[in-house]
Amino acid sequence: MKKIVLILSLAAATLSYSCKEEKKEKKAEETTATMEKESAYSLVSDSTKVSFVAYKTTEKLPVGGEFKSIKITELGSGETPLEILNGSKFSIPVSSLFTNDATGTRDPKITEFFFGAMKDTELISGTFKVDGDQPSIDVTLNGETANIPLEVTANSETSYSFSGVMDLKKWNASDAVASLNKVCEVLHTGPDGVSKTWDEVAVKADVLFEKK
Repeated sequence: MKKIVLILSLAAATLSYSCKEEKKEKKAEETTATMEKESAYSLVSDSTKVSFVAYKTTEKLPVGGEFKSIKITELGSGETPLEILNGSKFSIPVSSLFTNDATGTRDPKITEFFFGAMKDTELISGTFKVDGDQPSIDVTLNGETANIPLEVTANSETSYSFSGVMDLKKWNASDAVASLNKVCEVLHTGPDGVSKTWDEVAVKADVLFEKK
C-alpha cells in the first residue's frame, strides 16, 4: 500500500513539474512573440518630411513649401508602421518654414502675417491616430484642434506617404488668411483682377522606417 501511495505521489509531482515547465515555456514563447511584434519596425530618426501646397488667385495657382524640422515623440509599438505611428505626437516649429522663394521675401511674410496673426504661433502640434486602417491627424493650430483624414501610400515596405487637405476655417484661421492676402494682394491677384488666398492647404508627410 505504501508503495502505491509513493508511486502516486511521484507521479503527481512529476505531472505538476511538467505542467509548470510547460507553462514557463509557453509564457517565454508568448513574451518572445510579443517582443518580436513590438520591435518589428522602427522609425528612422529625422527621416520624416512635411510639405504643403497652398493656393493663390481665383485660378488656384499652387505655392509649395515644407517645414525643415519636425519632432516625433511617444511612438507606439506593433507589427506594422501604422501601429508604431498610432498615438505618436509631433511638433513642428513655424520658424522652420521653407518655400524656396528666390526673392527671400515670401517666408518672412508668411511667418509674420499668417502665423503671426494667430495664437500660440511658435509650434504646430498634433497626434497621429489610426482607426482600423484609416489614419488621421489631430492638429493644433491657432489655439484650436481639428482632425485631418489622411490617405496612405506604401511606397515600399519601409517607406510611407500620408496626404490630406487642411481647411483652415476649422482652425478659425480665416483672419490669418486675410492678413496674408492683404500684404500679398498684388501677388495674389489673377487676370480677373481679384486677389485671393485660399483657406485650403494640401498637406503631406513622408515617413521612413527600418525593419529589424
